[in-house]
Amino acid sequence: MKTRLVRIGNSQGIRIPRDLVRLYGLREGAELDLDRRREGILVRVVRASRGTLPWEAAYKEMAAEAAELAEWSDWDATTGDSRDG
Repeated sequence: MKTRLVRIGNSQGIRIPRDLVRLYGLREGAELDLDRRREGILVRVVRASRGTLPWEAAYKEMAAEAAELAEWSDWDATTGDSRDG
């Protein structure tokens, strides 16, 4: 999914597509965690309780996380840059 960097006052930011806002139940002021990676920026939703998503959205999130973990595992095995040690 693509987005663009936009000017927000004296800063810059990204617009999060509506589908992702709905999927993760984001609201204005939601706290997001940014993690620097060699290949780009990883954006994560900071959430105290993971039980706030509807069942269907929670299932989609779990499936996406599992697929991403497998993808990163393959990458780490190839590059030797495992974050686990």
